Amino acid sequence: MQNGTQLWKIKPGWRQQRLYRLESDGMTIWYQSRAKKARSKQIFSILHIESVREGHQSEGLRRNGRRFPESCCFSISFMGRRKNLDLAASSEQEAQSWIQGLRKLMERAIAMSQREKLADRDGDEKMSFQEVKDMLRMINIDMNDIYAYTLFKKCDRSNTDRLEDHEIEEFCTQLMYRPELEEIFHKYSGEDRVLSAEELQEFLHHQGEEATLERAQEIIHKYELNEKAKQHGLMMQEGFMMYLLSTEGDIFNEKHRKVYQDMTQPLSHYFISSSHNTYLTNHQLVGASSTESYIRAFMDGCRCVELDCWEGTNGEPVIYHGHTFTSKILFKDVIATIKHYAFKYSPYPVILSIENHCGLEQQMTMAHHLRTILGDMLLTQPLGDPDPPQLPSPEALKGKILVKGKKLSERRLAEDEEGKARMDTAQELSDLVIYCQSVEFRDQPGSVCEMSSFSEDKVRRLMKESGNLLVRYNTRQLSRIYPDALRAGSSNYSPQEMWNAGCQLVALNFQTPGHKMDLNQGRFQDNGWCGYVLKPEFLRREDTCFNPEDLSSKMKILNIKVISAQQLPKLNQENPNSIVDPFIRVEIHSLGRKREQETTYVLNNGFNPTWNETLRLEVLCPDLALVRFVVEDYDKTSSNDFVGQYTVPFHSLKQGYRHVHMLSKDGASLSPATLFVHLHIEDP
Repeated sequence: MQNGTQLWKIKPGWRQQRLYRLESDGMTIWYQSRAKKARSKQIFSILHIESVREGHQSEGLRRNGRRFPESCCFSISFMGRRKNLDLAASSEQEAQSWIQGLRKLMERAIAMSQREKLADRDGDEKMSFQEVKDMLRMINIDMNDIYAYTLFKKCDRSNTDRLEDHEIEEFCTQLMYRPELEEIFHKYSGEDRVLSAEELQEFLHHQGEEATLERAQEIIHKYELNEKAKQHGLMMQEGFMMYLLSTEGDIFNEKHRKVYQDMTQPLSHYFISSSHNTYLTNHQLVGASSTESYIRAFMDGCRCVELDCWEGTNGEPVIYHGHTFTSKILFKDVIATIKHYAFKYSPYPVILSIENHCGLEQQMTMAHHLRTILGDMLLTQPLGDPDPPQLPSPEALKGKILVKGKKLSERRLAEDEEGKARMDTAQELSDLVIYCQSVEFRDQPGSVCEMSSFSEDKVRRLMKESGNLLVRYNTRQLSRIYPDALRAGSSNYSPQEMWNAGCQLVALNFQTPGHKMDLNQGRFQDNGWCGYVLKPEFLRREDTCFNPEDLSSKMKILNIKVISAQQLPKLNQENPNSIVDPFIRVEIHSLGRKREQETTYVLNNGFNPTWNETLRLEVLCPDLALVRFVVEDYDKTSSNDFVGQYTVPFHSLKQGYRHVHMLSKDGASLSPATLFVHLHIEDP
């Protein structure tokens, strides 16, 4: 891989051989490009790869790579919204070399420590003073020459004007010095500057965590790097830092990274991750339709996807945004993709929201494809009573795919037999609709198998006029909310206000990043990213009095001391002198208006800015609230630039000293970028 390989890059109607090479840092892939672009545009990081798929698994290779043997083909899928990279090698052996090599590099990158990632930046294992300055700018710290040279000379024990081996390690240690962590460590460790298990137990107690001696000993054994200290049951400062940077030191409760909620309640008792126009990659008037969008949605935890079905040629229905210039994909190809990926990331049921614009003949074709391709995955019969008192649970429906659509009534069928009515839904397709029967909304309770869909404007009006009525409806029956038709650019509405009314299927354009999708990602990272989150108890009781328009609910006070940030990304990679002036904003999304507070900005320091500022925010209805941390680059002459964010359910917050691991605009990790904060929650 480091010698470079000529690989075929495959795109629709285009394929060219390009040289791909692993750079000497072992973390970067460089590729040849004939376009006039900066070198930074000709590389990608191993850290940004989501997965490597063998063969013709991507839509691009299925459509455009047939001339290449499947054993020679592979696709690189990236985190965030970057398109897949479809490649073909000259031989199976060459393809496997890259496939296995990339996978091993991904595993290594995950396991690498912060220090290793910094120390590994220079290929010759030596650093001149100029290289030191270049590296500092690469990791987003503006350091004057005098201070940089002082640090350089301090580490240059060999007096060669180049840092070697252990000197580079010492330099990285100095560079990663965290005085705020040292202060906390010394507070609990005392004069000997090491933490005993008893002292760590005291720290855990103040953090509000399980504070047994056994638990403290487990942490020392897991995170302490010095073997001699570990053998004596002691923790050094570096081990303490490793603990605080781990998932156990994260602001998000690590117990919520697994399914921990009761999954045996009716479907109507859960928020369900839902996608609108799932087939689109971007704009809904001129964008492309792709089966890859369904794969992305499932990877992001989605459990309800939309299929906009229209008449196609050769008797095969197609999916696209009707009466627009969006491209078309075959219905059967989408169903095949759903079969392969529906339960790869979550075992809980998937709902197919079918927008049916086909005639009866192609509807029968749709029903045929659903049955033959999905097989036993497709739910074709009720689990028990055909008119049950409540919907079945996610647990009972594990591994099942449900169809949402119109269902022919018995009266309608009888009228058709007598020639009095014209059927617009094929019997074969109607038979597949079991628990998600689409009907017009009625203010009287209907069958739990019936559900209604609302535009965002319609549901807002209903909340204002009859908020409690909608909440009670959602305790028994499902509702799906979708964006207004005027959102031609596939923009999103805020899902929070819909969740406040207990709406389960709040459908968003997953293809459009931004703070609305941040809220969705924050909500559904809870309960192990399984796509189902149990609603609060007051949104599940049929006799509930809760009204989302009533702001007199219980409240908590969230005190956040914003201490520091670490290695925030540079916004302009092409300009080596571009350094951010960061400030932090904390937002509370719950009932009523958004509440927010922000820190001051720190000039020219994205590497280790310090604030030590306390923000105090009211949190209405804590069981529904989301907390969003936002980092922006201050600009006094224009609007501030987005740097990163992280959104978390209020009930998943961990108190005490915590790191917040930042995400990009499209939800990808910005590792190693973090915030370091202290949280304390109290009653008003």
